Amino acid sequence: MIILKTFHKILIIIILQLLCIQQNMFSQDTLAVATRVNHKNRVAQDTLAVDTTAKHKFKPEPLRATMLAVSFPGLGQIYNRKYWKIPVVYIGFGALVYSAGFNSKNYLLYMKAYQDFTDNIKETNSYLKVISPTIPQKTYDPVVYPNDYILSNYTYFKDGMLRMVDYYKRYRDLSYIGIAGWYLVSILDANVDASLFNYDISNNLNITFVPTQMSLPGGFIGAGISVDLKINF
Repeated sequence: MIILKTFHKILIIIILQLLCIQQNMFSQDTLAVATRVNHKNRVAQDTLAVDTTAKHKFKPEPLRATMLAVSFPGLGQIYNRKYWKIPVVYIGFGALVYSAGFNSKNYLLYMKAYQDFTDNIKETNSYLKVISPTIPQKTYDPVVYPNDYILSNYTYFKDGMLRMVDYYKRYRDLSYIGIAGWYLVSILDANVDASLFNYDISNNLNITFVPTQMSLPGGFIGAGISVDLKINF
């Protein structure tokens, strides 16, 4: 009986040890599988976190920007993505076109008035539009009132109309020149803007003036100032 009980105890111990070994093996396998799964997830996450596609950086071509600005005002600024400059371009053109039209209209008005004032035809009296109606016509019109007009008044109005003709003609021509100049400025702006689009103007570029020693004639050394350009990365 003692031997049987001892055998039973040994058998129970062996069975318990076998069960513990199986549990340990299962837990080790589970841990290994979990480790492999976590490792795969970590690799996948790392792979997704890295952006392998390089982002394209816009860099305008100066020649293309110039040709677009030549073809039509404002297209160069649109190509350079400087949309705020488009109203500036067209406000400038609008002001110059208005100035040209205004001066041209008044030039023709005073030119016609001067021609009618100096001819000998009574029916041509467009000069009445530019002379104040409060001034009596008989005091300055030798064609309609040959016996009543005053020569000094006639000369005054004739010279005044001629001056206005020259005045409006001058500013009409300047307005046309301004339109051409503004057109060239818009082209130049598009070209320069495209050339300097990616130019580094950050604080990484510094120009400093520092004192230095300079060699002078005769072997002497004097104080001076040098210019240093520093680029920080």
